[in-house]
Amino acid sequence: MEVFPSPLESAKFIAEHSKDVSVDEEGARRVAESLFDKASAAEFGLAGWKSLHELNPRAADKEAVDWVFLVDTLNFSFWSEQEDRKYLVKYKNKTYSGYWSLCAAVNRALDEGIPITSASYFATMTLDQVRHVLRSDTEVPLPLIEERHRVLNESGIILLEKFGGSFLTCVKMSEKSAQKLLRLVLENFPSYRDEAVFEKKKVSFYKRAQILVADTWSVLEGKGDGSFDDISSLTIFADYRIPQVLVHLKAMKYSEELMKKLREGKIFQSGDKEEVEIRGCSIWCCALICKHLQELYQKKGQDMHEKINAVLLDYYLWDYARDHREDMKDIPFHRVRCIYY
Repeated sequence: MEVFPSPLESAKFIAEHSKDVSVDEEGARRVAESLFDKASAAEFGLAGWKSLHELNPRAADKEAVDWVFLVDTLNFSFWSEQEDRKYLVKYKNKTYSGYWSLCAAVNRALDEGIPITSASYFATMTLDQVRHVLRSDTEVPLPLIEERHRVLNESGIILLEKFGGSFLTCVKMSEKSAQKLLRLVLENFPSYRDEAVFEKKKVSFYKRAQILVADTWSVLEGKGDGSFDDISSLTIFADYRIPQVLVHLKAMKYSEELMKKLREGKIFQSGDKEEVEIRGCSIWCCALICKHLQELYQKKGQDMHEKINAVLLDYYLWDYARDHREDMKDIPFHRVRCIYY
């Protein structure tokens, strides 16, 4: 059986040996304190996933789960080389960028009668069909279109061959366990194996695999097949936005040398030492924020272990990043073009 290292253990190991990125324990505690009032509010909860994001599916059914699988299979590399030249999608009189442009493109295709969330369709899509579905409303196309075509075909074929054409089969097979579902995804879908080698040790982040499990939990509202009792075992999803927020909030620090590279717009490769440190330390930093947050509630006599987890913290920080773009301008994000995030 293949060994899939735990992202949390990987993160701890990376944070302990990291040279250019450091987690500021005191800063993490301060972030937890600032979130103390928010963590019991609606925007921190599961309901916020649907209520705050109009493009997410409203229903909690097979179609919604298939939508989530498709979107998370393509959930990578949306950043623009230049701020003023972006991939944008217009949908229902609104213009979307980043991850939401993908959701808008998928919903646009469904409205046009293209069965884009159906495995039997995307298993055999041509590159031109993928280009059409993901077309931009600007002259800037979505990055990595050939890779998107490849992972769509590959994932569709696997769904058809092993899971009767629907990701809901995987969800049912995981028997209400987030960890079982995560393992099932990693064992069967190669494009989700987001790993690296750091200090001679295999480490993992599993950004898209974990987000797929979390979004499944969210779309099913934590009920029925989605009532995972171990959702808190997931970590945050280490992408290029979360580290930026953590540095902005002073819970994480970059060395001057790394900051210089980031400011120069250096393109890192997936698996580069600095890139691994940024992602690993982000996961560890958020684990500490969650721990401090739970301790704060414990002092108040409230057990929030069910209500506070890395998934909800990630959703919250990600929305924070979107709403505070201007304040965070001075902190560059790390640039990597890969299929993992």
